[in-house]
Amino acid sequence: MKPVPPFASLRMFEAVVRHGGFRRAAEQLGVTQSAVSQHVRKLEIWTGSTLLIRGARNSKPTADGRLLADAIASGFETIGGACETLRQKCKRPNRSLMISTLPGFALKWLFPRLIRFDQSHPDIPVSIATETTPIDFADEHETLVIRYGLGLYPGLHVDRLFGETLFPVCAPSLLERGPPLDRIEDLGRHTLLVDEVTKINGKGPSWRAWFQAVGFKEGIGARTRRFGQANMVVQAAIEGLGVALGREPLVIDELIAGRLVRPFEAIAPSDFAYFLVCPKERLEDPQVQAFRDWLLAEAKRMASLDSSISGTKRA
Repeated sequence: MKPVPPFASLRMFEAVVRHGGFRRAAEQLGVTQSAVSQHVRKLEIWTGSTLLIRGARNSKPTADGRLLADAIASGFETIGGACETLRQKCKRPNRSLMISTLPGFALKWLFPRLIRFDQSHPDIPVSIATETTPIDFADEHETLVIRYGLGLYPGLHVDRLFGETLFPVCAPSLLERGPPLDRIEDLGRHTLLVDEVTKINGKGPSWRAWFQAVGFKEGIGARTRRFGQANMVVQAAIEGLGVALGREPLVIDELIAGRLVRPFEAIAPSDFAYFLVCPKERLEDPQVQAFRDWLLAEAKRMASLDSSISGTKRA
């Protein structure tokens, strides 16, 4: 049996060649440039060949690299076609829709609304997979993907659901038992809850971004407590463990319910948004159409609640 090359490295190398560089390949795959570079180097070691001529802005394949990239692309196309044939052959009207999304978004935004889809489409079962891995529609279980970022998904259908804004939030009890939160400087007397969001292009929603946007010097001496998931940050704020940097889609329900409040009016824009992504051909599927239409309607409903956010001030 012939030795099997590392699949992940093949996939990343093909993306680098197709996009002409590491940056765009990393954006498409949802990983860091460093991770892509490491996988390409691993493939070069495995093959014993130099596959790329690396440049400051662009990278070009060597003759060996071009040969391998073409073979990989051809193989992916053949595999994808075979998988789609099998999917269509085994297609059943009552199959489950698999939605892949991030844990924080699933728990704080999607789950509370999903009952409305179930009520209007009881014949379409929906399964949710909470994942942070790169998009991979070669996985037969992945029907639709909801991701957070800049919306750069070449070759796929992309719907922008909504963007986000950033503003501090805390539990009403935190305001009641002090220290006070009357001015931005008062944050230095509180614990700042930090969401360890994976950076994209070196950027991400952060306290630094909010401080800079509102024209305040960073470094107020506040303590910090870090969490690996956005839903944990929100829950910690609800429990009164500190002040969180609220990301609008993830805290809107908590603000409306009064479990969180905004101690300050200052809002900072974010470069990032939430996107629904799928292969273009899947839009022809009636179940996919139904879920997409419902999701876009829910996203529009949330946009109309801006007045509720702006009206949710400190208690």
